[in-house]
Amino acid sequence: MHVLGLLLLLTSALAGRSPGARAEANPSGKFQFSSDKEQNGVQDPQHERIITVSTNGSIHSPKFPQAYPRNTVLVWRLVAEENVWIQLTFDERFGLEDPEDDICKYDFVEVEEPSDGTVLGRWCGSGAVPGKQISKGNQIRIRFVSDEYFPSEPGFCIHYNIIIPQVTEAVSPSMLPPAALPLDLLNNAVAAFSTLEDLIRYLEPDRWQLDLEDLYRPTWQLLGKAFVFGRKSRVVDLNLLKEEVRRYSCTPRNFSVSIREELKRTDTIFWPGCLLVKRCGGNCACCLHNCNECQCVPSKVTKKYHEVLQLRPKTGVRGLHKSLTDVALEHHEECDCVCRGNSGG
Repeated sequence: MHVLGLLLLLTSALAGRSPGARAEANPSGKFQFSSDKEQNGVQDPQHERIITVSTNGSIHSPKFPQAYPRNTVLVWRLVAEENVWIQLTFDERFGLEDPEDDICKYDFVEVEEPSDGTVLGRWCGSGAVPGKQISKGNQIRIRFVSDEYFPSEPGFCIHYNIIIPQVTEAVSPSMLPPAALPLDLLNNAVAAFSTLEDLIRYLEPDRWQLDLEDLYRPTWQLLGKAFVFGRKSRVVDLNLLKEEVRRYSCTPRNFSVSIREELKRTDTIFWPGCLLVKRCGGNCACCLHNCNECQCVPSKVTKKYHEVLQLRPKTGVRGLHKSLTDVALEHHEECDCVCRGNSGG
Protein backbone atom coordinates (compact mmCIF):
# COMPACT_ATOMS: atom_id res chain seq x y z
CA MET A 1 0.00 0.00 0.00
CA HIS A 2 2.84 2.35 0.83
CA VAL A 3 4.53 1.71 -2.54
CA LEU A 4 1.20 2.12 -4.38
CA GLY A 5 0.62 5.50 -2.68
CA LEU A 6 4.03 6.78 -3.71
CA LEU A 7 3.40 5.79 -7.35
CA LEU A 8 0.04 7.59 -7.40
CA LEU A 9 1.61 10.75 -5.88
CA LEU A 10 4.45 10.77 -8.45
CA THR A 11 2.02 10.30 -11.36
CA SER A 12 -0.13 13.19 -10.16
CA ALA A 13 2.86 15.52 -9.82
CA LEU A 14 4.08 14.77 -13.35
CA ALA A 15 0.60 15.34 -14.79
CA GLY A 16 0.33 18.70 -13.06
CA ARG A 17 3.58 19.97 -14.61
CA SER A 18 2.89 18.95 -18.22
CA PRO A 19 0.53 21.87 -19.14
CA GLY A 20 3.12 24.34 -17.88
CA ALA A 21 5.81 22.79 -20.01
CA ARG A 22 3.63 23.07 -23.14
CA ALA A 23 2.84 26.71 -22.34
CA GLU A 24 6.55 27.62 -22.28
CA ALA A 25 7.13 25.92 -25.61
CA ASN A 26 4.54 28.02 -27.46
CA PRO A 27 6.32 31.40 -27.29
CA SER A 28 9.61 29.74 -28.07
CA GLY A 29 8.16 27.96 -31.07
CA LYS A 30 6.51 31.16 -32.35
CA PHE A 31 9.77 33.14 -32.09
CA GLN A 32 11.66 30.38 -33.81
CA PHE A 33 9.09 30.35 -36.63
CA SER A 34 9.38 34.12 -37.07
CA SER A 35 13.15 34.06 -37.34
CA ASP A 36 13.14 30.99 -39.58
CA LYS A 37 10.82 32.59 -42.16
CA GLU A 38 13.41 35.12 -43.27
CA GLN A 39 16.99 35.31 -42.04
CA ASN A 40 17.46 38.62 -43.88
CA GLY A 41 15.07 40.52 -41.63
CA VAL A 42 12.08 39.95 -39.35
CA GLN A 43 8.73 38.93 -40.82
CA ASP A 44 6.74 40.98 -38.31
CA PRO A 45 5.95 44.71 -38.45
CA GLN A 46 6.21 44.91 -34.66
CA HIS A 47 9.72 43.43 -34.51
CA GLU A 48 13.00 44.22 -36.15
CA ARG A 49 16.27 42.49 -36.75
CA ILE A 50 19.10 44.37 -35.05
CA ILE A 51 22.36 44.37 -37.00
CA THR A 52 25.54 45.55 -35.31
CA VAL A 53 27.48 47.64 -37.81
CA SER A 54 31.24 47.48 -37.35
CA THR A 55 32.29 47.13 -40.98
CA ASN A 56 30.78 47.36 -44.46
CA GLY A 57 27.80 45.19 -45.25
CA SER A 58 24.47 45.01 -47.06
CA ILE A 59 20.83 44.07 -46.68
CA HIS A 60 18.44 43.23 -49.49
CA SER A 61 14.94 42.16 -50.40
CA PRO A 62 14.36 38.40 -50.37
CA LYS A 63 15.61 36.58 -53.50
CA PHE A 64 17.40 39.71 -54.79
CA PRO A 65 18.00 40.24 -57.70
CA GLN A 66 14.97 38.09 -58.59
CA ALA A 67 11.37 39.03 -57.83
CA TYR A 68 10.67 39.34 -54.11
CA PRO A 69 7.76 37.45 -52.46
CA ARG A 70 4.32 38.96 -51.85
CA ASN A 71 2.82 39.86 -48.45
CA THR A 72 6.16 40.63 -46.86
CA VAL A 73 7.16 43.00 -44.08
CA LEU A 74 10.84 43.16 -43.12
CA VAL A 75 12.42 45.56 -40.64
CA TRP A 76 16.11 46.08 -39.94
CA ARG A 77 17.71 48.39 -37.38
CA LEU A 78 21.40 49.08 -37.97
CA VAL A 79 23.30 49.99 -34.83
CA ALA A 80 26.90 51.24 -34.75
CA GLU A 81 29.07 52.36 -31.86
CA GLU A 82 28.57 55.78 -30.32
CA ASN A 83 29.72 58.96 -32.10
CA VAL A 84 29.67 57.51 -35.62
CA TRP A 85 27.13 57.71 -38.44
CA ILE A 86 25.82 55.08 -40.83
CA GLN A 87 25.71 55.75 -44.57
CA LEU A 88 23.34 53.85 -46.85
CA THR A 89 24.01 53.45 -50.58
CA PHE A 90 21.41 51.83 -52.83
CA ASP A 91 22.57 49.31 -55.41
CA GLU A 92 22.09 50.46 -59.01
CA ARG A 93 19.79 47.48 -59.51
CA PHE A 94 16.60 48.85 -58.00
CA GLY A 95 13.01 48.02 -58.89
CA LEU A 96 9.78 47.75 -56.87
CA GLU A 97 6.11 48.02 -57.81
CA ASP A 98 5.35 51.39 -59.42
CA PRO A 99 3.76 54.19 -57.39
CA GLU A 100 0.18 55.35 -57.79
CA ASP A 101 -0.27 59.10 -58.26
CA ASP A 102 3.43 59.51 -57.37
CA ILE A 103 2.81 57.90 -53.96
CA CYS A 104 4.43 54.61 -52.87
CA LYS A 105 1.35 52.83 -51.53
CA TYR A 106 1.91 49.13 -52.20
CA ASP A 107 5.50 47.86 -52.37
CA PHE A 108 8.18 50.16 -50.97
CA VAL A 109 11.34 50.48 -48.93
CA GLU A 110 11.69 53.33 -46.47
CA VAL A 111 14.43 54.66 -44.21
CA GLU A 112 13.59 56.04 -40.79
CA GLU A 113 15.46 57.87 -38.03
CA PRO A 114 14.86 55.73 -34.90
CA SER A 115 15.48 58.56 -32.42
CA ASP A 116 12.42 60.61 -33.42
CA GLY A 117 10.60 58.49 -36.01
CA THR A 118 11.38 60.87 -38.89
CA VAL A 119 10.99 59.14 -42.26
CA LEU A 120 14.04 60.14 -44.30
CA GLY A 121 12.55 58.72 -47.48
CA ARG A 122 10.23 56.15 -49.06
CA TRP A 123 10.93 54.70 -52.51
CA CYS A 124 9.32 52.43 -55.07
CA GLY A 125 9.16 52.00 -58.84
CA SER A 126 12.23 51.74 -61.04
CA GLY A 127 12.62 55.24 -62.49
CA ALA A 128 15.61 56.34 -60.42
CA VAL A 129 17.94 54.85 -57.86
CA PRO A 130 17.46 56.50 -54.42
CA GLY A 131 20.27 58.76 -53.26
CA LYS A 132 22.61 58.18 -50.35
CA GLN A 133 21.20 58.43 -46.83
CA ILE A 134 23.12 59.25 -43.65
CA SER A 135 21.88 58.63 -40.13
CA LYS A 136 21.65 61.51 -37.66
CA GLY A 137 23.13 59.34 -34.93
CA ASN A 138 24.55 55.85 -34.63
CA GLN A 139 21.31 54.05 -35.64
CA ILE A 140 19.05 53.86 -38.67
CA ARG A 141 15.96 51.77 -39.47
CA ILE A 142 14.98 50.25 -42.82
CA ARG A 143 11.55 48.80 -43.59
CA PHE A 144 10.46 46.81 -46.65
CA VAL A 145 6.78 46.16 -47.42
CA SER A 146 5.15 44.24 -50.27
CA ASP A 147 1.42 43.66 -50.73
CA GLU A 148 -0.37 40.65 -52.17
CA TYR A 149 -0.21 41.80 -55.78
CA PHE A 150 2.37 42.29 -58.55
CA PRO A 151 5.83 41.62 -57.11
CA SER A 152 8.61 43.16 -59.19
CA GLU A 153 12.26 42.53 -59.78
CA PRO A 154 15.07 42.95 -58.95
CA GLY A 155 13.93 44.36 -55.59
CA PHE A 156 16.58 46.32 -53.74
CA CYS A 157 19.97 45.99 -52.10
CA ILE A 158 21.35 48.57 -49.66
CA HIS A 159 25.06 48.74 -48.84
CA TYR A 160 25.99 50.29 -45.50
CA ASN A 161 29.21 51.65 -44.07
CA ILE A 162 30.39 53.75 -41.13
CA ILE A 163 31.25 57.45 -41.33
CA ILE A 164 33.37 59.21 -38.72
CA PRO A 165 31.96 62.72 -38.16
CA GLN A 166 34.34 65.62 -38.76
CA VAL A 167 34.68 67.85 -35.73
CA THR A 168 33.80 71.35 -36.90
CA GLU A 169 32.63 74.45 -35.15
CA ALA A 170 28.90 74.86 -35.50
CA VAL A 171 28.00 78.00 -37.40
CA SER A 172 24.43 78.79 -36.45
CA PRO A 173 22.46 81.92 -35.64
CA SER A 174 20.14 79.86 -33.47
CA MET A 175 20.66 77.25 -30.76
CA LEU A 176 17.48 75.47 -31.83
CA PRO A 177 17.58 73.00 -34.75
CA PRO A 178 15.81 74.10 -37.95
CA ALA A 179 13.00 71.57 -37.49
CA ALA A 180 12.08 73.16 -34.14
CA LEU A 181 11.63 76.67 -35.56
CA PRO A 182 8.42 78.11 -37.01
CA LEU A 183 8.78 79.14 -40.63
CA ASP A 184 9.07 82.87 -39.90
CA LEU A 185 11.78 82.33 -37.27
CA LEU A 186 13.56 79.91 -39.58
CA ASN A 187 13.44 82.57 -42.29
CA ASN A 188 15.23 84.98 -39.91
CA ALA A 189 17.78 82.32 -39.02
CA VAL A 190 18.46 81.52 -42.69
CA ALA A 191 18.92 85.21 -43.49
CA ALA A 192 21.76 85.48 -40.94
CA PHE A 193 24.14 83.23 -42.88
CA SER A 194 26.74 84.81 -45.15
CA THR A 195 27.65 81.74 -47.25
CA LEU A 196 25.63 78.94 -48.81
CA GLU A 197 27.94 76.32 -47.30
CA ASP A 198 27.30 77.57 -43.75
CA LEU A 199 23.56 77.64 -44.43
CA ILE A 200 23.39 74.05 -45.70
CA ARG A 201 25.59 72.93 -42.79
CA TYR A 202 23.08 74.47 -40.39
CA LEU A 203 20.06 72.92 -42.15
CA GLU A 204 21.60 69.45 -42.53
CA PRO A 205 24.57 69.14 -40.14
CA ASP A 206 24.85 65.38 -40.68
CA ARG A 207 24.76 65.35 -44.49
CA TRP A 208 25.44 68.92 -45.60
CA GLN A 209 28.17 67.90 -48.06
CA LEU A 210 25.84 65.49 -49.87
CA ASP A 211 23.08 68.11 -49.94
CA LEU A 212 25.49 70.68 -51.37
CA GLU A 213 26.52 68.25 -54.12
CA ASP A 214 22.88 67.39 -54.91
CA LEU A 215 22.02 71.09 -55.14
CA TYR A 216 24.44 71.63 -58.03
CA ARG A 217 23.93 68.27 -59.73
CA PRO A 218 22.50 68.79 -63.25
CA THR A 219 18.88 67.75 -63.69
CA TRP A 220 16.48 67.41 -66.59
CA GLN A 221 15.19 70.90 -65.93
CA LEU A 222 16.17 73.83 -68.12
CA LEU A 223 19.15 75.86 -67.07
CA GLY A 224 18.32 78.89 -64.96
CA LYS A 225 17.79 82.25 -66.59
CA ALA A 226 20.08 83.94 -64.08
CA PHE A 227 19.96 87.71 -64.26
CA VAL A 228 23.11 89.50 -65.46
CA PHE A 229 23.31 93.22 -64.94
CA GLY A 230 23.45 95.03 -68.25
CA ARG A 231 26.02 97.64 -69.00
CA LYS A 232 25.06 101.28 -68.97
CA SER A 233 24.13 102.30 -72.52
CA ARG A 234 23.21 105.96 -72.20
CA VAL A 235 25.62 108.37 -73.75
CA VAL A 236 26.59 111.21 -71.45
CA ASP A 237 26.41 114.31 -73.59
CA LEU A 238 25.29 116.99 -71.11
CA ASN A 239 27.33 119.33 -68.99
CA LEU A 240 28.26 118.30 -65.50
CA LEU A 241 25.57 120.22 -63.61
CA LYS A 242 22.74 118.99 -65.80
CA GLU A 243 24.06 115.44 -65.60
CA GLU A 244 24.06 115.55 -61.78
CA VAL A 245 20.45 116.77 -61.77
CA ARG A 246 19.42 114.02 -64.18
CA ARG A 247 21.26 111.33 -62.25
CA TYR A 248 19.89 112.20 -58.84
CA SER A 249 16.35 113.11 -59.87
CA CYS A 250 13.77 110.65 -61.23
CA THR A 251 15.88 107.71 -62.44
CA PRO A 252 16.17 103.92 -62.02
CA ARG A 253 18.38 103.09 -59.08
CA ASN A 254 19.29 100.13 -56.89
CA PHE A 255 16.72 99.08 -54.31
CA SER A 256 16.87 96.03 -52.09
CA VAL A 257 13.63 94.02 -51.97
CA SER A 258 12.52 91.02 -49.91
CA ILE A 259 11.77 88.11 -52.24
CA ARG A 260 9.10 86.69 -49.93
CA GLU A 261 7.30 90.03 -49.79
CA GLU A 262 7.79 90.76 -53.48
CA LEU A 263 6.38 87.39 -54.57
CA LYS A 264 3.93 87.11 -51.64
CA ARG A 265 5.37 83.66 -50.87
CA THR A 266 5.19 83.35 -47.10
CA ASP A 267 5.20 79.53 -47.40
CA THR A 268 8.73 79.51 -48.82
CA ILE A 269 12.17 80.66 -47.69
CA PHE A 270 14.69 82.09 -50.14
CA TRP A 271 18.43 82.59 -49.74
CA PRO A 272 19.59 85.24 -50.15
CA GLY A 273 16.33 86.67 -48.88
CA CYS A 274 16.83 90.10 -50.44
CA LEU A 275 18.06 91.11 -53.89
CA LEU A 276 18.95 94.35 -55.64
CA VAL A 277 16.57 95.51 -58.35
CA LYS A 278 16.26 98.70 -60.39
CA ARG A 279 13.35 100.83 -59.19
CA CYS A 280 12.40 104.43 -59.90
CA GLY A 281 13.43 106.86 -57.23
CA GLY A 282 14.30 110.47 -56.59
CA ASN A 283 12.18 113.60 -56.85
CA CYS A 284 10.62 115.74 -59.57
CA ALA A 285 11.56 119.27 -58.56
CA CYS A 286 12.03 120.27 -62.22
CA CYS A 287 8.75 118.71 -63.37
CA LEU A 288 7.65 120.21 -66.70
CA HIS A 289 3.97 119.43 -66.17
CA ASN A 290 1.58 122.16 -65.04
CA CYS A 291 0.28 120.55 -61.87
CA ASN A 292 0.51 121.01 -58.13
CA GLU A 293 2.67 117.94 -57.48
CA CYS A 294 4.69 115.55 -59.63
CA GLN A 295 5.76 112.04 -58.77
CA CYS A 296 8.43 109.70 -60.14
CA VAL A 297 6.92 106.60 -61.79
CA PRO A 298 8.23 103.86 -64.09
CA SER A 299 7.62 104.32 -67.80
CA LYS A 300 9.30 101.05 -68.88
CA VAL A 301 9.15 97.87 -66.78
CA THR A 302 10.74 94.47 -67.46
CA LYS A 303 10.89 91.12 -65.66
CA LYS A 304 14.37 89.78 -64.98
CA TYR A 305 15.39 86.45 -63.52
CA HIS A 306 17.55 85.81 -60.46
CA GLU A 307 18.73 82.35 -59.41
CA VAL A 308 18.39 81.73 -55.66
CA LEU A 309 18.14 78.87 -53.18
CA GLN A 310 14.55 77.88 -52.38
CA LEU A 311 13.57 76.08 -49.14
CA ARG A 312 10.08 74.60 -48.85
CA PRO A 313 8.66 72.44 -46.01
CA LYS A 314 8.11 68.82 -46.99
CA THR A 315 4.53 67.53 -46.98
CA GLY A 316 3.73 65.07 -44.21
CA VAL A 317 7.29 64.72 -42.88
CA ARG A 318 9.79 66.96 -41.18
CA GLY A 319 12.49 68.61 -43.25
CA LEU A 320 12.93 71.01 -46.15
CA HIS A 321 13.06 70.60 -49.93
CA LYS A 322 16.16 72.40 -51.21
CA SER A 323 16.53 73.50 -54.84
CA LEU A 324 17.93 76.26 -56.99
CA THR A 325 15.15 78.20 -58.67
CA ASP A 326 14.63 81.28 -60.82
CA VAL A 327 12.54 84.12 -59.42
CA ALA A 328 11.22 86.83 -61.74
CA LEU A 329 11.43 90.32 -60.26
CA GLU A 330 10.24 93.60 -61.68
CA HIS A 331 12.90 96.07 -62.83
CA HIS A 332 12.28 99.67 -63.85
CA GLU A 333 14.34 100.57 -66.88
CA GLU A 334 13.00 104.07 -67.51
CA CYS A 335 11.27 106.60 -65.25
CA ASP A 336 9.30 109.76 -65.78
CA CYS A 337 7.79 112.61 -63.77
CA VAL A 338 4.00 112.79 -64.01
CA CYS A 339 1.29 114.60 -62.15
CA ARG A 340 0.25 112.74 -59.03
CA GLY A 341 -2.86 110.74 -59.76
CA ASN A 342 -1.89 110.14 -63.41
CA SER A 343 0.61 107.32 -62.79
CA GLY A 344 -1.59 104.83 -64.60
CA GLY A 345 -1.44 106.79 -67.84
